[in-house]
Amino acid sequence: MAVGTVLVTALLMLLGYLLVKLRSTMRYWQELGIPCEEPHILMGSMKGVRSTRSFHEIWMSYYKKFRGTGPFAGFYWFQRPAVFVLETSLAKQILIKDFNKFTDRGFFHKPEDDPLSGQLFLLDGHRWKSMRNKLSSTFTSGKMKYMFPTVIKVGHEFIDVFGQHVEKNPITEVREFLARFTTDVIGTCAFGIECSSLKDPGAEFRTMGRRSVTEHRLSSVGIGFVNSFPNLARRLHMKMTAEAVEKFFMRIVKETVAFREQNNIRRNDFMDQLIDLKNKPLMMSESGENVNLTIEEIAAQAFVFFAAGFETSSTTMGFALYELAQNPDIQTRVREEVLEIWEKYKGDLSYESVQELVYLNQVISETLRLYTVLPVLNRECLEDFVVPENPKYVIKKGMPILIPAGAMHRDERLYPNPDTFDPENFSSDRVKERDSIEWLPFGDGPRNCIGMRFGQMQARIGLALLIKDFRFSVCEKTTIPIKYDKQQFLISSESGITLKVERV
Repeated sequence: MAVGTVLVTALLMLLGYLLVKLRSTMRYWQELGIPCEEPHILMGSMKGVRSTRSFHEIWMSYYKKFRGTGPFAGFYWFQRPAVFVLETSLAKQILIKDFNKFTDRGFFHKPEDDPLSGQLFLLDGHRWKSMRNKLSSTFTSGKMKYMFPTVIKVGHEFIDVFGQHVEKNPITEVREFLARFTTDVIGTCAFGIECSSLKDPGAEFRTMGRRSVTEHRLSSVGIGFVNSFPNLARRLHMKMTAEAVEKFFMRIVKETVAFREQNNIRRNDFMDQLIDLKNKPLMMSESGENVNLTIEEIAAQAFVFFAAGFETSSTTMGFALYELAQNPDIQTRVREEVLEIWEKYKGDLSYESVQELVYLNQVISETLRLYTVLPVLNRECLEDFVVPENPKYVIKKGMPILIPAGAMHRDERLYPNPDTFDPENFSSDRVKERDSIEWLPFGDGPRNCIGMRFGQMQARIGLALLIKDFRFSVCEKTTIPIKYDKQQFLISSESGITLKVERV
Protein backbone atom coordinates (compact mmCIF):
# COMPACT_ATOMS: atom_id res chain seq x y z
CA MET A 1 0.00 0.00 0.00
CA ALA A 2 2.80 2.37 0.92
CA VAL A 3 4.56 1.61 -2.37
CA GLY A 4 1.37 2.33 -4.28
CA THR A 5 0.96 5.65 -2.48
CA VAL A 6 4.54 6.61 -3.29
CA LEU A 7 4.04 5.76 -6.96
CA VAL A 8 0.79 7.73 -7.21
CA THR A 9 2.41 10.69 -5.44
CA ALA A 10 5.41 10.55 -7.77
CA LEU A 11 3.14 10.40 -10.83
CA LEU A 12 1.09 13.36 -9.63
CA MET A 13 4.26 15.35 -8.96
CA LEU A 14 5.56 14.52 -12.44
CA LEU A 15 2.28 15.56 -14.07
CA GLY A 16 2.29 18.76 -12.01
CA TYR A 17 5.85 19.51 -13.08
CA LEU A 18 5.03 18.91 -16.74
CA LEU A 19 1.95 21.17 -16.56
CA VAL A 20 3.93 23.97 -14.91
CA LYS A 21 6.70 23.61 -17.48
CA LEU A 22 4.20 23.59 -20.34
CA ARG A 23 2.45 26.68 -19.00
CA SER A 24 5.81 28.42 -18.62
CA THR A 25 6.77 27.50 -22.19
CA MET A 26 3.49 28.78 -23.57
CA ARG A 27 3.99 32.12 -21.74
CA TYR A 28 7.50 32.67 -23.09
CA TRP A 29 6.82 35.63 -25.38
CA GLN A 30 4.20 37.23 -23.15
CA GLU A 31 6.64 37.43 -20.25
CA LEU A 32 9.24 39.08 -22.51
CA GLY A 33 6.74 41.65 -23.74
CA ILE A 34 7.07 40.54 -27.38
CA PRO A 35 3.77 40.84 -29.30
CA CYS A 36 2.11 37.47 -29.97
CA GLU A 37 -1.26 35.73 -29.94
CA GLU A 38 -2.37 33.64 -26.99
CA PRO A 39 -1.46 30.06 -27.96
CA HIS A 40 -3.61 26.96 -27.94
CA ILE A 41 -2.39 24.56 -25.23
CA LEU A 42 -1.56 21.82 -27.76
CA MET A 43 -1.38 23.49 -31.20
CA GLY A 44 0.23 26.78 -30.15
CA SER A 45 -0.26 29.42 -32.85
CA MET A 46 -1.29 26.68 -35.30
CA LYS A 47 -4.80 26.34 -33.85
CA GLY A 48 -7.29 25.13 -36.45
CA VAL A 49 -4.67 24.16 -39.01
CA ARG A 50 -5.87 21.55 -41.53
CA SER A 51 -9.41 21.77 -40.12
CA THR A 52 -10.83 25.30 -39.96
CA ARG A 53 -7.81 27.21 -41.32
CA SER A 54 -5.35 26.68 -44.14
CA PHE A 55 -1.62 27.20 -43.59
CA HIS A 56 -1.87 30.16 -46.00
CA GLU A 57 -4.55 31.78 -43.85
CA ILE A 58 -2.47 31.37 -40.67
CA TRP A 59 0.62 33.01 -42.18
CA MET A 60 -1.35 35.86 -43.81
CA SER A 61 -3.46 36.73 -40.77
CA TYR A 62 -0.49 36.61 -38.37
CA TYR A 63 1.62 38.83 -40.61
CA LYS A 64 -1.13 41.40 -41.12
CA LYS A 65 -1.91 41.49 -37.40
CA PHE A 66 1.65 42.11 -36.19
CA ARG A 67 3.59 43.79 -39.01
CA GLY A 68 5.01 47.11 -37.89
CA THR A 69 5.28 46.02 -34.24
CA GLY A 70 8.96 45.04 -34.46
CA PRO A 71 11.43 42.91 -36.42
CA PHE A 72 9.53 39.77 -35.45
CA ALA A 73 6.48 38.62 -33.53
CA GLY A 74 6.36 35.81 -31.01
CA PHE A 75 4.90 32.58 -32.40
CA TYR A 76 4.33 29.09 -31.06
CA TRP A 77 5.32 26.37 -33.52
CA PHE A 78 2.98 23.90 -31.88
CA GLN A 79 4.55 23.74 -28.37
CA ARG A 80 7.85 25.45 -29.17
CA PRO A 81 8.37 29.22 -28.87
CA ALA A 82 9.28 30.41 -32.37
CA VAL A 83 10.10 33.59 -34.27
CA PHE A 84 7.72 34.98 -36.92
CA VAL A 85 9.75 37.39 -39.05
CA LEU A 86 8.05 40.69 -39.95
CA GLU A 87 10.81 42.72 -41.63
CA THR A 88 12.77 41.92 -44.78
CA SER A 89 15.92 43.31 -43.14
CA LEU A 90 15.79 40.51 -40.55
CA ALA A 91 15.00 37.96 -43.26
CA LYS A 92 18.18 39.08 -45.03
CA GLN A 93 20.23 38.68 -41.83
CA ILE A 94 18.93 35.13 -41.41
CA LEU A 95 19.11 33.93 -45.02
CA ILE A 96 22.27 35.69 -46.17
CA LYS A 97 24.33 37.92 -43.86
CA ASP A 98 24.38 35.63 -40.81
CA PHE A 99 23.59 32.40 -42.64
CA ASN A 100 26.15 30.43 -40.63
CA LYS A 101 23.96 30.90 -37.55
CA PHE A 102 20.81 29.75 -39.37
CA THR A 103 21.91 26.98 -41.75
CA ASP A 104 19.34 24.42 -40.56
CA ARG A 105 15.64 24.22 -41.44
CA GLY A 106 14.89 22.30 -38.27
CA PHE A 107 12.41 19.87 -39.86
CA PHE A 108 12.16 16.33 -38.54
CA HIS A 109 14.25 13.75 -40.41
CA LYS A 110 15.78 10.41 -39.50
CA PRO A 111 17.31 8.70 -42.57
CA GLU A 112 18.28 5.62 -40.55
CA ASP A 113 14.58 4.86 -39.90
CA ASP A 114 12.88 6.90 -42.61
CA PRO A 115 15.21 6.73 -45.66
CA LEU A 116 13.31 9.19 -47.86
CA SER A 117 13.69 11.84 -45.14
CA GLY A 118 17.41 11.92 -45.96
CA GLN A 119 16.65 14.41 -48.74
CA LEU A 120 18.51 17.66 -49.27
CA PHE A 121 15.50 19.80 -48.28
CA LEU A 122 15.28 18.26 -44.79
CA LEU A 123 18.92 17.61 -43.92
CA ASP A 124 20.73 19.85 -41.44
CA GLY A 125 24.28 20.69 -40.42
CA HIS A 126 27.20 18.85 -41.97
CA ARG A 127 24.89 16.35 -43.68
CA TRP A 128 23.16 19.17 -45.56
CA LYS A 129 26.39 20.92 -46.52
CA SER A 130 27.95 17.69 -47.77
CA MET A 131 24.89 16.72 -49.83
CA ARG A 132 24.50 20.23 -51.26
CA ASN A 133 28.12 20.17 -52.43
CA LYS A 134 27.62 16.76 -54.05
CA LEU A 135 24.47 17.82 -55.91
CA SER A 136 25.39 21.38 -56.90
CA SER A 137 26.87 20.28 -60.23
CA THR A 138 23.70 18.45 -61.26
CA PHE A 139 21.65 21.64 -61.71
CA THR A 140 24.00 23.79 -63.79
CA SER A 141 22.79 25.44 -67.00
CA GLY A 142 24.82 22.84 -68.91
CA LYS A 143 22.89 19.99 -67.29
CA MET A 144 19.61 21.83 -68.00
CA LYS A 145 20.52 21.86 -71.71
CA TYR A 146 20.96 18.08 -71.58
CA MET A 147 17.49 17.62 -70.08
CA PHE A 148 15.79 20.23 -72.29
CA PRO A 149 14.95 17.87 -75.21
CA THR A 150 13.26 15.47 -72.79
CA VAL A 151 11.04 18.23 -71.42
CA ILE A 152 10.17 19.40 -74.94
CA LYS A 153 9.27 15.85 -76.03
CA VAL A 154 6.89 15.42 -73.07
CA GLY A 155 5.56 18.94 -73.72
CA HIS A 156 4.47 18.08 -77.26
CA GLU A 157 2.77 14.91 -76.01
CA PHE A 158 1.05 17.04 -73.36
CA ILE A 159 -0.35 19.43 -75.99
CA ASP A 160 -1.67 16.51 -78.08
CA VAL A 161 -3.45 14.88 -75.13
CA PHE A 162 -4.75 18.21 -73.81
CA GLY A 163 -6.03 19.20 -77.27
CA GLN A 164 -7.93 15.93 -77.67
CA HIS A 165 -9.57 16.48 -74.30
CA VAL A 166 -10.67 20.11 -74.78
CA GLU A 167 -12.23 19.33 -78.16
CA LYS A 168 -14.71 17.17 -76.25
CA ASN A 169 -14.72 19.12 -72.96
CA PRO A 170 -13.95 22.85 -73.37
CA ILE A 171 -14.79 23.40 -69.68
CA THR A 172 -11.68 21.79 -68.22
CA GLU A 173 -10.04 21.36 -64.84
CA VAL A 174 -6.50 22.26 -65.86
CA ARG A 175 -4.56 21.56 -62.65
CA GLU A 176 -4.72 17.77 -63.01
CA PHE A 177 -3.49 17.92 -66.62
CA LEU A 178 -0.59 20.12 -65.55
CA ALA A 179 0.30 17.71 -62.74
CA ARG A 180 0.30 14.82 -65.22
CA PHE A 181 2.62 16.81 -67.52
CA THR A 182 5.11 17.60 -64.74
CA THR A 183 4.86 14.04 -63.41
CA ASP A 184 5.94 12.69 -66.78
CA VAL A 185 8.72 15.28 -67.09
CA ILE A 186 10.16 14.68 -63.63
CA GLY A 187 9.62 10.93 -63.78
CA THR A 188 11.59 10.80 -67.02
CA CYS A 189 14.39 13.12 -65.88
CA ALA A 190 14.69 11.78 -62.32
CA PHE A 191 14.06 8.08 -62.95
CA GLY A 192 14.40 7.60 -66.71
CA ILE A 193 10.96 6.00 -66.73
CA GLU A 194 8.13 6.64 -69.17
CA CYS A 195 5.44 7.37 -66.59
CA SER A 196 2.62 7.67 -69.17
CA SER A 197 0.39 9.60 -66.79
CA LEU A 198 -0.66 11.92 -69.64
CA LYS A 199 -2.25 9.00 -71.46
CA ASP A 200 -3.29 7.17 -68.30
CA PRO A 201 -4.46 9.37 -65.37
CA GLY A 202 -4.37 6.30 -63.14
CA ALA A 203 -0.71 5.51 -63.89
CA GLU A 204 1.19 4.34 -60.82
CA PHE A 205 3.65 7.24 -60.89
CA ARG A 206 0.83 9.81 -60.93
CA THR A 207 -0.98 8.01 -58.11
CA MET A 208 2.13 7.80 -55.96
CA GLY A 209 3.10 11.38 -56.79
CA ARG A 210 -0.28 12.55 -55.54
CA ARG A 211 -0.02 10.40 -52.42
CA SER A 212 3.51 11.67 -51.68
CA VAL A 213 2.07 15.18 -51.29
CA THR A 214 -1.30 14.45 -49.67
CA GLU A 215 -0.65 11.46 -47.40
CA HIS A 216 1.18 11.38 -44.08
CA ARG A 217 2.04 8.47 -41.85
CA LEU A 218 1.05 10.54 -38.81
CA SER A 219 -2.16 12.32 -37.80
CA SER A 220 -2.29 16.07 -37.12
CA VAL A 221 -1.58 15.36 -33.43
CA GLY A 222 1.36 13.14 -34.40
CA ILE A 223 2.75 15.81 -36.71
CA GLY A 224 2.39 18.34 -33.89
CA PHE A 225 4.28 16.01 -31.54
CA VAL A 226 7.12 15.48 -34.03
CA ASN A 227 7.47 19.22 -34.60
CA SER A 228 7.30 19.99 -30.88
CA PHE A 229 9.70 17.28 -29.73
CA PRO A 230 11.83 16.27 -32.75
CA ASN A 231 14.69 14.75 -30.71
CA LEU A 232 12.30 12.58 -28.70
CA ALA A 233 10.54 11.55 -31.93
CA ARG A 234 13.89 10.38 -33.32
CA ARG A 235 14.59 8.32 -30.21
CA LEU A 236 11.15 6.74 -30.59
CA HIS A 237 12.04 5.85 -34.23
CA MET A 238 9.02 7.72 -35.57
CA LYS A 239 8.59 8.09 -39.34
CA MET A 240 6.84 10.72 -41.47
CA THR A 241 6.77 9.19 -44.96
CA ALA A 242 3.70 7.12 -45.80
CA GLU A 243 4.70 3.45 -45.94
CA ALA A 244 3.30 2.80 -49.44
CA VAL A 245 5.12 5.84 -50.81
CA GLU A 246 8.41 4.79 -49.23
CA LYS A 247 8.18 1.23 -50.59
CA PHE A 248 7.29 2.42 -54.10
CA PHE A 249 10.11 4.93 -54.48
CA MET A 250 12.74 2.71 -52.87
CA ARG A 251 11.78 -0.12 -55.24
CA ILE A 252 11.77 2.10 -58.34
CA VAL A 253 15.18 3.59 -57.54
CA LYS A 254 16.82 0.24 -56.79
CA GLU A 255 15.42 -1.27 -60.01
CA THR A 256 16.41 1.76 -62.11
CA VAL A 257 19.97 1.91 -60.76
CA ALA A 258 20.48 -1.83 -61.16
CA PHE A 259 19.12 -1.83 -64.73
CA ARG A 260 21.32 1.08 -65.84
CA GLU A 261 24.45 -0.33 -64.23
CA GLN A 262 23.93 -3.83 -65.64
CA ASN A 263 23.20 -2.57 -69.16
CA ASN A 264 25.61 0.39 -69.17
CA ILE A 265 22.77 2.82 -70.02
CA ARG A 266 23.18 6.60 -69.89
CA ARG A 267 20.44 9.17 -70.49
CA ASN A 268 22.14 12.42 -69.41
CA ASP A 269 19.45 12.96 -66.77
CA PHE A 270 19.30 13.55 -63.02
CA MET A 271 19.51 9.83 -62.25
CA ASP A 272 22.74 9.56 -64.22
CA GLN A 273 24.26 12.29 -62.06
CA LEU A 274 23.25 10.44 -58.88
CA ILE A 275 24.63 7.12 -60.14
CA ASP A 276 27.92 8.85 -60.98
CA LEU A 277 28.08 10.13 -57.40
CA LYS A 278 27.52 6.56 -56.19
CA ASN A 279 30.10 4.91 -58.44
CA LYS A 280 32.96 7.37 -58.70
CA PRO A 281 36.28 6.11 -57.27
CA LEU A 282 35.98 5.77 -53.51
CA MET A 283 36.82 9.11 -51.94
CA MET A 284 37.04 10.31 -48.37
CA SER A 285 36.47 13.83 -47.15
CA GLU A 286 38.94 15.64 -44.90
CA SER A 287 36.90 14.46 -41.93
CA GLY A 288 37.17 10.84 -43.08
CA GLU A 289 33.61 10.67 -44.45
CA ASN A 290 32.80 8.55 -47.51
CA VAL A 291 31.58 11.08 -50.09
CA ASN A 292 29.98 8.51 -52.39
CA LEU A 293 26.17 8.29 -52.32
CA THR A 294 24.41 5.21 -50.96
CA ILE A 295 21.35 3.76 -52.69
CA GLU A 296 19.19 5.17 -49.88
CA GLU A 297 20.63 8.65 -50.42
CA ILE A 298 20.01 8.35 -54.16
CA ALA A 299 16.39 7.40 -53.46
CA ALA A 300 15.90 10.34 -51.09
CA GLN A 301 17.28 12.90 -53.59
CA ALA A 302 15.33 11.43 -56.51
CA PHE A 303 12.20 11.45 -54.35
CA VAL A 304 12.45 15.13 -53.37
CA PHE A 305 13.29 16.11 -56.95
CA PHE A 306 10.16 14.28 -58.08
CA ALA A 307 7.76 15.28 -55.28
CA ALA A 308 8.84 18.92 -55.13
CA GLY A 309 9.40 19.33 -58.86
CA PHE A 310 6.07 18.11 -60.18
CA GLU A 311 3.89 19.74 -57.51
CA THR A 312 5.46 23.20 -57.39
CA SER A 313 5.70 23.63 -61.17
CA SER A 314 2.20 22.34 -61.92
CA THR A 315 0.72 24.53 -59.18
CA THR A 316 2.52 27.60 -60.51
CA MET A 317 1.38 26.94 -64.08
CA GLY A 318 -2.19 26.40 -62.87
CA PHE A 319 -2.31 29.72 -61.06
CA ALA A 320 -0.68 31.45 -64.06
CA LEU A 321 -3.47 30.19 -66.33
CA TYR A 322 -6.03 31.21 -63.69
CA GLU A 323 -4.74 34.79 -63.78
CA LEU A 324 -4.29 34.89 -67.56
CA ALA A 325 -7.89 33.75 -67.96
CA GLN A 326 -8.99 36.78 -65.93
CA ASN A 327 -6.60 39.12 -67.77
CA PRO A 328 -7.07 38.47 -71.52
CA ASP A 329 -4.94 41.46 -72.52
CA ILE A 330 -1.95 40.01 -70.64
CA GLN A 331 -2.66 36.58 -72.14
CA THR A 332 -2.67 38.06 -75.65
CA ARG A 333 0.67 39.76 -75.05
CA VAL A 334 2.19 36.46 -73.87
CA ARG A 335 0.84 34.66 -76.95
CA GLU A 336 2.26 37.28 -79.29
CA GLU A 337 5.68 36.91 -77.68
CA VAL A 338 5.60 33.11 -77.93
CA LEU A 339 4.52 33.21 -81.59
CA GLU A 340 7.27 35.69 -82.40
CA ILE A 341 9.92 33.43 -80.87
CA TRP A 342 8.32 30.38 -82.51
CA GLU A 343 8.58 31.99 -85.94
CA LYS A 344 12.10 33.29 -85.27
CA TYR A 345 13.34 29.77 -84.48
CA LYS A 346 11.38 28.14 -87.33
CA GLY A 347 8.67 26.34 -85.45
CA ASP A 348 10.15 24.96 -82.28
CA LEU A 349 11.67 25.93 -78.96
CA SER A 350 15.33 25.60 -78.04
CA TYR A 351 17.05 26.13 -74.70
CA GLU A 352 18.28 29.52 -75.92
CA SER A 353 14.93 30.61 -77.37
CA VAL A 354 13.12 29.92 -74.10
CA GLN A 355 15.45 32.40 -72.41
CA GLU A 356 14.08 35.05 -74.78
CA LEU A 357 10.52 34.71 -73.49
CA VAL A 358 10.98 37.74 -71.27
CA TYR A 359 7.34 38.70 -70.73
CA LEU A 360 6.31 35.08 -70.08
CA ASN A 361 8.99 34.96 -67.41
CA GLN A 362 7.53 38.14 -65.87
CA VAL A 363 4.14 36.40 -65.78
CA ILE A 364 5.65 33.39 -64.00
CA SER A 365 7.50 35.61 -61.51
CA GLU A 366 4.32 37.56 -60.75
CA THR A 367 2.40 34.31 -60.32
CA LEU A 368 5.02 33.15 -57.81
CA ARG A 369 4.62 36.44 -55.95
CA LEU A 370 0.83 36.20 -55.66
CA TYR A 371 0.76 32.42 -55.19
CA THR A 372 4.01 31.56 -53.43
CA VAL A 373 3.95 27.76 -53.52
CA LEU A 374 6.17 27.43 -50.44
CA PRO A 375 4.66 30.33 -48.47
CA VAL A 376 6.95 30.08 -45.43
CA LEU A 377 10.71 29.58 -45.21
CA ASN A 378 11.73 27.64 -42.11
CA ARG A 379 15.03 27.96 -40.27
CA GLU A 380 16.39 27.04 -36.83
CA CYS A 381 18.74 29.21 -34.79
CA LEU A 382 22.11 27.59 -34.01
CA GLU A 383 23.27 30.12 -31.39
CA ASP A 384 21.71 33.00 -29.47
CA PHE A 385 21.20 35.92 -31.84
CA VAL A 386 20.39 39.53 -30.90
CA VAL A 387 18.56 41.35 -33.68
CA PRO A 388 20.74 44.31 -34.77
CA GLU A 389 19.55 47.60 -33.23
CA ASN A 390 16.83 45.71 -31.32
CA PRO A 391 18.40 44.36 -28.09
CA LYS A 392 14.97 43.39 -26.73
CA TYR A 393 14.53 40.93 -29.58
CA VAL A 394 16.68 37.85 -28.99
CA ILE A 395 16.41 34.62 -30.97
CA LYS A 396 17.52 31.80 -28.68
CA LYS A 397 19.53 28.79 -29.75
CA GLY A 398 17.26 25.99 -31.03
CA MET A 399 14.31 28.27 -31.81
CA PRO A 400 12.28 27.65 -34.99
CA ILE A 401 12.08 30.65 -37.33
CA LEU A 402 9.33 31.31 -39.85
CA ILE A 403 9.82 33.79 -42.70
CA PRO A 404 6.35 34.33 -44.25
CA ALA A 405 7.47 34.92 -47.84
CA GLY A 406 3.95 34.62 -49.27
CA ALA A 407 2.57 37.22 -46.85
CA MET A 408 5.48 39.58 -47.51
CA HIS A 409 4.80 39.30 -51.24
CA ARG A 410 1.34 40.77 -50.61
CA ASP A 411 2.58 43.71 -48.52
CA GLU A 412 1.74 47.07 -50.11
CA ARG A 413 4.96 48.48 -48.66
CA LEU A 414 6.86 46.22 -51.06
CA TYR A 415 4.44 45.95 -53.99
CA PRO A 416 1.86 48.65 -54.90
CA ASN A 417 -1.64 47.16 -55.29
CA PRO A 418 -0.30 43.86 -53.95
CA ASP A 419 -3.41 41.78 -54.69
CA THR A 420 -3.49 42.80 -58.36
CA PHE A 421 -1.84 40.57 -60.96
CA ASP A 422 0.70 42.82 -62.65
CA PRO A 423 3.67 41.29 -64.57
CA GLU A 424 5.21 44.79 -64.76
CA ASN A 425 6.29 44.22 -61.16
CA PHE A 426 9.06 42.17 -62.76
CA SER A 427 10.12 44.42 -65.60
CA SER A 428 13.91 44.79 -65.70
CA ASP A 429 13.76 48.33 -64.28
CA ARG A 430 11.66 47.35 -61.26
CA VAL A 431 13.73 44.26 -60.56
CA LYS A 432 16.90 46.39 -60.50
CA GLU A 433 15.30 48.75 -57.96
CA ARG A 434 14.17 45.92 -55.67
CA ASP A 435 16.26 44.10 -53.07
CA SER A 436 16.36 40.38 -53.91
CA ILE A 437 15.08 39.61 -50.40
CA GLU A 438 11.67 41.07 -51.37
CA TRP A 439 10.96 38.13 -53.72
CA LEU A 440 11.48 34.74 -52.10
CA PRO A 441 9.62 31.95 -53.94
CA PHE A 442 12.92 30.03 -54.16
CA GLY A 443 14.38 31.33 -50.92
CA ASP A 444 17.68 33.22 -50.95
CA GLY A 445 21.26 32.78 -49.82
CA PRO A 446 23.29 29.54 -49.71
CA ARG A 447 20.19 27.44 -48.94
CA ASN A 448 18.02 28.64 -51.81
CA CYS A 449 16.20 26.13 -54.02
CA ILE A 450 18.77 24.02 -55.84
CA GLY A 451 16.23 23.04 -58.53
CA MET A 452 15.19 26.62 -59.38
CA ARG A 453 16.59 26.53 -62.94
CA PHE A 454 14.82 23.27 -63.74
CA GLY A 455 11.51 24.42 -62.28
CA GLN A 456 11.58 27.66 -64.26
CA MET A 457 12.52 25.86 -67.47
CA GLN A 458 9.70 23.35 -67.06
CA ALA A 459 7.09 26.04 -66.36
CA ARG A 460 8.22 28.20 -69.30
CA ILE A 461 7.99 25.30 -71.74
CA GLY A 462 4.60 24.11 -70.50
CA LEU A 463 3.02 27.56 -70.52
CA ALA A 464 4.57 28.59 -73.85
CA LEU A 465 3.20 25.51 -75.63
CA LEU A 466 -0.23 25.94 -74.05
CA ILE A 467 -0.63 29.66 -74.71
CA LYS A 468 0.53 29.26 -78.32
CA ASP A 469 -2.29 26.84 -79.17
CA PHE A 470 -5.07 27.58 -76.67
CA ARG A 471 -7.06 30.50 -75.30
CA PHE A 472 -8.11 30.38 -71.64
CA SER A 473 -11.05 32.22 -70.11
CA VAL A 474 -13.16 32.07 -66.97
CA CYS A 475 -16.49 30.25 -66.82
CA GLU A 476 -19.27 29.59 -64.31
CA LYS A 477 -17.22 26.85 -62.66
CA THR A 478 -14.16 29.07 -62.11
CA THR A 479 -13.75 29.78 -58.40
CA ILE A 480 -13.19 33.52 -57.90
CA PRO A 481 -11.67 34.39 -55.49
CA ILE A 482 -9.58 31.27 -55.07
CA LYS A 483 -10.16 29.00 -52.07
CA TYR A 484 -7.06 27.38 -50.61
CA ASP A 485 -6.70 23.74 -49.62
CA LYS A 486 -6.64 23.49 -45.83
CA GLN A 487 -4.74 20.20 -45.82
CA GLN A 488 -1.59 21.18 -47.70
CA PHE A 489 1.50 22.99 -46.38
CA LEU A 490 2.20 24.06 -49.96
CA ILE A 491 -0.29 26.53 -51.39
CA SER A 492 -2.96 24.82 -53.48
CA SER A 493 -6.48 25.38 -54.79
CA GLU A 494 -9.14 23.58 -52.78
CA SER A 495 -11.22 22.44 -55.78
CA GLY A 496 -8.83 22.63 -58.71
CA ILE A 497 -8.80 25.32 -61.41
CA THR A 498 -11.61 25.04 -63.94
CA LEU A 499 -11.42 27.20 -67.07
CA LYS A 500 -12.93 27.45 -70.53
CA VAL A 501 -10.37 26.37 -73.14
CA GLU A 502 -10.54 27.00 -76.89
CA ARG A 503 -8.08 26.42 -79.70
CA VAL A 504 -6.60 29.66 -81.03
